[in-house]
Amino acid sequence: MISQELLDDVIRQAEESILDDALIARLRAAHPGVHFTWCMDDDIAVNARPVAARAAFNLYLVNSSEHCSVLTNDGDAASGIVLAEILPD
Repeated sequence: MISQELLDDVIRQAEESILDDALIARLRAAHPGVHFTWCMDDDIAVNARPVAARAAFNLYLVNSSEHCSVLTNDGDAASGIVLAEILPD
């Protein structure tokens, strides 16, 4: 389960930092049991809808309860968070 409080904390940290391996490491240390991924937003499926959108990144949730991980907008079913970086044109 990914709570709104957790999402708010991740968004705050991502807005105050550079999206990089160090941020992902800090998030993993602060939130054990939650899987964090960092990628480029254009690596995400075209029809995926972020749960939060900011100028520098979109935030997606991941459900890994089945054999394959899938994007979801259901925080109760989510086990991970993807920070998808948006590069300026």
